[in-house]
Amino acid sequence: MIEFAGRTILLDIEGTTSSIRFVYDEMFPFVRRELRGFLTARGDDQDVTQACELIARDAGQPSLADWLATAGGPSAQELVHDEVLRLMDADVKATGLKQLQGLIWKSGFESGELRAHVYDDVPPALQRWQAAGIDLRIYSSGSVAAQRLFFGHTEAGNLLPLLHAHYDTTTGPKREPASYHAITDDIGCQPADVLFLSDVVAELEAARTAGLRTGLCIRPGNAEPPADHDYASLHSFDEVHVAARSD
Repeated sequence: MIEFAGRTILLDIEGTTSSIRFVYDEMFPFVRRELRGFLTARGDDQDVTQACELIARDAGQPSLADWLATAGGPSAQELVHDEVLRLMDADVKATGLKQLQGLIWKSGFESGELRAHVYDDVPPALQRWQAAGIDLRIYSSGSVAAQRLFFGHTEAGNLLPLLHAHYDTTTGPKREPASYHAITDDIGCQPADVLFLSDVVAELEAARTAGLRTGLCIRPGNAEPPADHDYASLHSFDEVHVAARSD
């Protein structure tokens, strides 16, 4: 049991609130299947062109136009298509990739083809923590837009009203202490008033270095943590007990 009397609980998504298997077996394949048609149909939309510009910069190019000029043959859509697949194959957490994935997932969630998995203990825990006055926030490598889609279209219904704020890699890498300092600065609280829950020890290490409290989520399908880790472990959010707050 983790006893927490602080102000904010900050949550990872994959392997923490939701199954890694859902992300890799349903969400990522959806992007691969829809990518080419999506770029063809919506490649000129402003939000899509912005994501493609970020992908070009993540690939080391000054801009998408410069990338196209030096590529010598492929169209901009082909360049982006192939780069997206390369990044996904390597499981790279690039900001441009995450933004484009979020735009593609939007169509799937809004059509009802995608419904986000959350563990059974998550919705009642979020409700219980919110009722206790806890400020609930998400920090994930997926874009903020994708996070909102995810929690707005779960198997348990719309969970967005339970969440106060979202952070992604535009705040900073999840394995860097500075990212957690930026989040606590945004919240306006001391690091020790925040409990960060994740399934990734390297993320917890960064958060603890920044002064946050931490908890390691042990969920079905998650990678085995190092045997010598010293983080408080939990198999369910039922194992987090929060003190009620009046402020």
